[in-house]
Amino acid sequence: MSKAEEQRQRWLVSPEWLHEHLHDPDVVVLDASWVLPEEAAPGSDVHEEFEEEHIPGAQFFDIDEVADPNAPLPHTAPPPELFAEKVGKLGISNDSFVVIYDTYAPFAAPRAWWLFRLFGHDRVAVLDGGLEAWELAGYETESGPAKPRKPATFTPHFRPRLIADAAQVKEALEKGVPQVVDARSPGRFSCTEGEPYAGVPSGRMPGAKNAHYALFLNIDGSVKPEDELRNAFEKAGVDLNQPIIFTCGSGVTACMPALAASLLGHDDWAVYDGSWREWSALPDVPKLLAEDERG
Repeated sequence: MSKAEEQRQRWLVSPEWLHEHLHDPDVVVLDASWVLPEEAAPGSDVHEEFEEEHIPGAQFFDIDEVADPNAPLPHTAPPPELFAEKVGKLGISNDSFVVIYDTYAPFAAPRAWWLFRLFGHDRVAVLDGGLEAWELAGYETESGPAKPRKPATFTPHFRPRLIADAAQVKEALEKGVPQVVDARSPGRFSCTEGEPYAGVPSGRMPGAKNAHYALFLNIDGSVKPEDELRNAFEKAGVDLNQPIIFTCGSGVTACMPALAASLLGHDDWAVYDGSWREWSALPDVPKLLAEDERG
């Protein structure tokens, strides 16, 4: 078995695997569904959608609640002790094997996966293809509020190497190392599409490379095989032998290429939590805005 095959088995689980292990005492399933503001249907609510349908026994993991309440931006990574408190209430201990899914393709599930890794928990995986793949496999769902789990004790072990701040990104852009890889859509990266957040200008970081998170997914929402993941990085000009800082609009979809890199055995990366939403508002950092592109 190649290293990439080993990593795929480590960080991804199939609906079949989860169905077989769903009632194992150490397995905790989390629904981390979240949508970009411009993609949310009028009146829709991910909490309500969870109560309408979810994998049996799943808990809801809200990336906007498992976050730093004092940060000026949404879903900012929380302090270690707050993360421990939040996941402990979900019945997660250091011995738990956590499986995270989205309603559809992996979108916010990789963000939750990254948070667990950030706080030292590697017994965590993403459900390949999400809830849709679970249902297509013929497995049952349930409705109603999450069934409470017995609270557990989670001891965090913070890994600063997995998170980057603006100063680190600025230095990387100046030196060319680590590579800065933007997971936003090509339209947002090239300033031909607007940003989904009010008051945030279109633009990008000069010197960053663009690898849209969707490049790593099949049409059915499953994660692409090893050769196609490598090809997606190569086409974006990303060298997997060099360190990487992943960024996006607000730190969510940046975690998909981070997951893809890990599936290929590349673990020398970090996520810029503030991403473009923070970067665009900072003074004295390099940026190309839409008006600069129009010249």
